[in-house]
Amino acid sequence: METEKVEVDLSSFHRLLHPKLVVLVTCINPLEGTANIITLAWTTPISHHPPLLLLGMAPKRYSHELIAGPKEFVVNIPTMDIVKEMLFCGRRTGRKHDKFKETGLTPMPAKMVRPPIIKECVAHLECKLHQQISMGDRTLFVGEVLVAYVNEGVFDDKFDLEKVKLIYHAGGDDFATLASEIVTPSLESQS
Repeated sequence: METEKVEVDLSSFHRLLHPKLVVLVTCINPLEGTANIITLAWTTPISHHPPLLLLGMAPKRYSHELIAGPKEFVVNIPTMDIVKEMLFCGRRTGRKHDKFKETGLTPMPAKMVRPPIIKECVAHLECKLHQQISMGDRTLFVGEVLVAYVNEGVFDDKFDLEKVKLIYHAGGDDFATLASEIVTPSLESQS
């Protein structure tokens, strides 16, 4: 029996690509020395050599000016342990809120850039701005990853999903994590 296809309003086209991994991006106001955190799901790696990743961000966001000016940021990978704090960072502006203070998240010095890492996150990618492109209603920030590191014992070329519950944005204020079951299909014939 065939399933009928129904059209999706173009204002929601991107939700067909969800769930998407959620990250917490830290950046810094160079004049005040204060750090900010923004929650993003519009991120993706785009090159191995050099190691580049892409962030999509609306120009009206406070973090937009903090990345465009100082040209560096950290992509922090949160887990379900801090899902409430992650949502707070996505729903409040750093222009009016000290997100580290109000969430209780801990800023720690990064290895190569000024913005801090978030201690409670499981992994960190320190980046310098490689390129900035205006595209539609977003700015695409291309970051070159200078150094990447992860909590010991949870990553061996991929996350151990028994130990790490990454956060995926399902839409709106809904989030999910992956089941620990891993499927590795074989293309070999089953004769």
